[in-house]
Amino acid sequence: MVTEILEKAVAGERLSADEALRLLESHDLAAIGAAADKVSRRMHPEPVRTYNVDRNINYTNICTAVCHFCAFYRGPKSDEGYVLPREELLAKVGETVELGGNQILLQGGLHPKFKLDWYEEMLADIKAAYPSVNIHGFSPPELHHFTKVNNLPIEEVLSRLKAAGLGSIPGGGAEILVDRVRNELTRGKVGSDDWLNVMRVWHRLGGISTATMMFGHVETLAERVEHLQRVRDLQDETSGFTAFICWTFQPDHTDLDHLPATGSFEYLKTQAVARLFLDNVPNIQSSWVTQGLKMGQLAMLFGANDMGSLMIEENVVAEAGTVHFLSLRQIREAIEELGFQPRQRDVFYNLVSEELEQKAIRANGGTGPREVVQLAV
Repeated sequence: MVTEILEKAVAGERLSADEALRLLESHDLAAIGAAADKVSRRMHPEPVRTYNVDRNINYTNICTAVCHFCAFYRGPKSDEGYVLPREELLAKVGETVELGGNQILLQGGLHPKFKLDWYEEMLADIKAAYPSVNIHGFSPPELHHFTKVNNLPIEEVLSRLKAAGLGSIPGGGAEILVDRVRNELTRGKVGSDDWLNVMRVWHRLGGISTATMMFGHVETLAERVEHLQRVRDLQDETSGFTAFICWTFQPDHTDLDHLPATGSFEYLKTQAVARLFLDNVPNIQSSWVTQGLKMGQLAMLFGANDMGSLMIEENVVAEAGTVHFLSLRQIREAIEELGFQPRQRDVFYNLVSEELEQKAIRANGGTGPREVVQLAV
C-alpha cells in the first residue's frame, strides 16, 4: 500500500489525507525519502539549490500570550522584557545589508499597548533607511493581535502595513493548525481559522507568505495531516504560499520539557510527506537551525530544495537551548556536496544578482553569525 501511494505521488497525482497518514504511520523512511526527492527534482529540475541571507530581528519579547512551548517570551510585567530601541534595530538592518543580506525577518511578542501607527512608523523608518530590503514581518498571531488592540478589521491592518513597507509575511505561530492542539499548547493566541484568514486576506491583497509547522509535541499524526490539508486547501484558493518549512519542537527550557524530543527520523519523514502532499507549494525549506548541518543537508534529499537562511541572528530557537550556527561557507559546501550549484535567492525565490551573491560571500568570509544572541539585544 505504501509503495502504491509513493508511486502515485511521484507520478504527480494528488494524495488524500488518508494516504498521507499512512505514510506518516510507515517506518519505511528510505522509500518515502526517495519518493520525496523524485518529486522535488521533478518540480525543480534546475541544477541549483538555494539559500537566503537574512537576519531575525525580534523587536520585543513582551507578549500577552502564554505559549507552553516558548522559552523566549516574557510577560508584560517581567523585568526581562525589552523593546528594541529604534536606532539599534536600524543598525541591525544596516549590518545585514553590509553582509550581503536583502531581507530581515521582523517578529515580536504580542505587545499589549502598541497601536498600529507604532508599527507603521517602524516599517517606514526601515524602508526610508534601507529601501531595497524586504521586510518579512509580523506573523499571523501578531497581525491578529493588532486587530484586537486597534479594534480594526484585518483587511485594514494589512493594507496599512503593506503601504508602510511590509513586504511579505512569515508563517510563524502556526504550530499545528488544529484548535485542540492549540488550546493545549497556548492561551491568548490566534486560533486556526483566524491564522489562515490572516494569510488569506494578505494573499488577496497581492502579498506572499510562507507556511510552517512545528510538530512533535502533543499532536497526533492525524492532526499533523490535518495541518497540511489546511495549508494545501488555502493554497488552492490563493496560491500565496511560496514555501513550507517544518521543524521539530525543542522542549528544553519550556513548560513542556517533560516531553521527549522528536528525533531526526521523524523530522525527515514528516518533511518528505509534506513534499509529497503539498503538491501546490513550490518550495520546501530544510530546517538546519533545529537539526544541525548534516541532518539539514540530508533533508535536501528528503524533499527540500532550499537550505533556508544563513540567519545572521536568531533568538527564539536559541532560547530553547538548540543553537546550530552555520557559516555561509558551510551552507554552500553542503549544497555542493550534493551535486548542486548553491545560489542565493530572495523572498520570491528569484536568484539574486551575481554581484550581491559575491558581496555576501566576501562579507561573511566563511564565518557564521556575528553573535550568540542574548535576550535583550
